[in-house]
Amino acid sequence: MLTVGDLARSPNALARHYSRFRVSERLLLTGHSHQAWPDVGFEGQQEAWTDAAELVDGKWERAFERADRVREGFARLLDCQAGEIALGASTHELVLRFLSALDFGRRPRLVTTDGEFHTIRRQLDRLAEAGLTIVKVASSPASSIAERLVAATDDRTAAVLVSAVLYGNARIVPELHAVLERCRAVGAELLVDAYHALNAIPYALGAQGLEDAFVTGGGYKYCQLGEGNCFLRVPPGREQLRPVLTGWFSEFAELEHARAGGVAYGRGPARFAGATYDPTSHYRAARVFGFFEEQGLSPGFLRDVSRHQVGLLAERFDALDLDPRLVTRDRTAAPEAVAAFLALTSPRAGRLAHALKARGVWTDARGEALRLGPAPYLSDDQLLAAVETLGEVVRLTG
Repeated sequence: MLTVGDLARSPNALARHYSRFRVSERLLLTGHSHQAWPDVGFEGQQEAWTDAAELVDGKWERAFERADRVREGFARLLDCQAGEIALGASTHELVLRFLSALDFGRRPRLVTTDGEFHTIRRQLDRLAEAGLTIVKVASSPASSIAERLVAATDDRTAAVLVSAVLYGNARIVPELHAVLERCRAVGAELLVDAYHALNAIPYALGAQGLEDAFVTGGGYKYCQLGEGNCFLRVPPGREQLRPVLTGWFSEFAELEHARAGGVAYGRGPARFAGATYDPTSHYRAARVFGFFEEQGLSPGFLRDVSRHQVGLLAERFDALDLDPRLVTRDRTAAPEAVAAFLALTSPRAGRLAHALKARGVWTDARGEALRLGPAPYLSDDQLLAAVETLGEVVRLTG
């Protein structure tokens, strides 16, 4: 069984499984966004091609088997039932189906925060332009987001949409069970965007008190599944919801009767199903989920790894003693309140990211945020080298 020390040393004990991404040769601090894919993912993509070539249209039986494995993989991370998981190519298409099932005639109001990822932020801004009431509460401080959401939610609210982890600064949003309780009291729904929590921190729905919440997320980031692997967890007891934006896959169970009396829907998450898709992503994801299980890469273990890695990055960054006018970090949050990346603040974040990449350190910049995202296949020596390079870049460009 792997230990944190196995991954800290050089060479990292996992790195050999990521040979195609050359993680031993590159300083890929992109772990908060696009993590490297293990080599088994490439084998999955080849398998998808082979099945299509051999079976032609008969490939779908095998493709649906891979989709079921993907549902099981996401369900394990959330500690829910695989039968509660709807799949989609992006969280955007799934969030749209969710929104289209709400009764805006009776409840013309959505509540969210000003710190949501673009999937939710942009779509709700456009709905506001179309006349829907969008209420945004402050996302800072993250520790009291739930309180502000509860206060803003009333009986005109159709749904509350909020992140489990803020994408801009890695802050974990606590006490969302209180928001769910308020939603239950007024008849609204709660949608939790768990993308930046999934496989970065343990997020079992029972432990979070979110058994009755909708949850969305995907595998592009910490799950290492790549594109096309997103989900919507549909809580039990939502058979009354009929998404206006609906795909014909929802009719599979009702196909013979679909035209008899209006538009028919499948049960549970099938109500939110889409249509024909590229199954290659599920072949890749099924292999990667299997790899994580074989290696013992559970959310709890990965949390231990990221706590060590983010702590090391923060400690070495502080030791650089750089001019805070050029780059700094927020030291007010306790380590347990931060997810799996280190967010630095700089008025030149974009320039720093560009200069770092020119020196072989891959990071990410959003506005004034420079995000350093470690990953389990990186050694401590690689992380320290990346921070030393950051110090050189800041001093040269300051």
